Amino acid sequence: MRLKSIFTNSFGILLSRIVGFLRDVIMASVLGASYWSDIFFLANRLPNLFRNIFAEGAFTQAFMPSFVASANKGVFSTAIFLRFSLFIIFGSLLVTFAPEYITKLLAMGWDAERIADTAPLTAINFWYLYLIFIVTFIATLLQYKEHFITTAMSTVLLNLAMIVALLLSMKSDPKTIAYALSVSVLVGGALQVLVHLIALYKLKLSKLLIGGWKYRKEKEIGQEKKKFTSLFIPAVWGGSSMQINSFIGTIIASFLVTGSVSYLAYAQRLFQLPLALFAIATATALFPSISKALKNDNKTTAYQHLDNGFWLLTFTLGAATLGGVLLSEPIIWLLFERGAFNSEKTIQTAHVLSMFMLGLLPLGLAKLFSLFLYASYRQGKAAMIATISVIINIIASLLLMKPLGAMGIALAGSIGGWVLFILTVKEVGFEHLTPMLKSKKSLYFIVSMVLFALFLYAMNILIMGWIR
Repeated sequence: MRLKSIFTNSFGILLSRIVGFLRDVIMASVLGASYWSDIFFLANRLPNLFRNIFAEGAFTQAFMPSFVASANKGVFSTAIFLRFSLFIIFGSLLVTFAPEYITKLLAMGWDAERIADTAPLTAINFWYLYLIFIVTFIATLLQYKEHFITTAMSTVLLNLAMIVALLLSMKSDPKTIAYALSVSVLVGGALQVLVHLIALYKLKLSKLLIGGWKYRKEKEIGQEKKKFTSLFIPAVWGGSSMQINSFIGTIIASFLVTGSVSYLAYAQRLFQLPLALFAIATATALFPSISKALKNDNKTTAYQHLDNGFWLLTFTLGAATLGGVLLSEPIIWLLFERGAFNSEKTIQTAHVLSMFMLGLLPLGLAKLFSLFLYASYRQGKAAMIATISVIINIIASLLLMKPLGAMGIALAGSIGGWVLFILTVKEVGFEHLTPMLKSKKSLYFIVSMVLFALFLYAMNILIMGWIR
């Protein structure tokens, strides 16, 4: 297993998330869980959805196998880049000139006044989508060369831009702060594009793209484009069930009390840290190797990567799950409880975080097993599994939102995660999971998790006795 690549990826993600937490701490202190924080989070929800879809591998999982197999990589790459650029720019212009319509779809439970306040911010934030597409496109080329650090750390620039905006505008009214944050999202996106272009140049991959622009041979890549097109939508849908569930959860939360959207947003930031730090970092590092191994019919190597990745994620995500559930309130208190974010908001957000964490392990493992579906061109199966997961999540959200509020929406996401994991493993083959579960590592896992849970339970009692 490529531990160096995984640790490099994890380090970059960790640094980015630490800066992201600093941003959230400042934002919680300045805006709390309020009218304008809900507006910003919702306006940023759609581009953030696509950022997560692109950044967490859905585009790469569709593009990488076709790129690896292409005989005209430069021409194929530029053709795909042009096609996506035209589509995204056209969509962004539509949102810019008619933001109210897309805002209504995002916040069906909001009244006309709040929709009107949110629409301009929706238009501003939406342009980040094109910037993050450029970043993801270049990042995929860098991953082909097994260069991960630039992409992993580039989100730091987005978070720093938002922090600067918060510090400069924190004494202003909440509306001005929300606008400043929206503009800073675009500034951060532009900086991310810049560092990726520099990395592309240093790795001499710019020649590949320049060759693709200069020597366009559309006839030679006609079949490749058709194959990519047939795989892309199923691949994106199949790789995005978690993000889609989160997106749907935000829409449903707009029907709940003020602050619910913010509770979900703050809790999800924390939930996504171990998911990104371990699951996404591991999947990103292993996918090029698994794709190349399966292309060369070297299944032994491919499944060895699966075994190593499985136990790495089982231990790390299992420990993170226990920590997130048993220490949810102290974590939220430490990070957010100051200024406009009071103790009541801490408790509400902690409950939401606990429910999210119940789905951490299955979602992480589903990410790992799904690599074999994408590398073997079974994107359609992945899409079908994702559809079932999303439907289960919607049903569970609607059933749980009334008795449990935002906590019920988070629990529904975890239920959808378990469905996703079980169906993904079934498609890849339970015969690959069973030997791993029968190994001695299973006993080590159970014993270590029991001891760790007892330790965390005692720690929670001590901490809560001190802070309350």
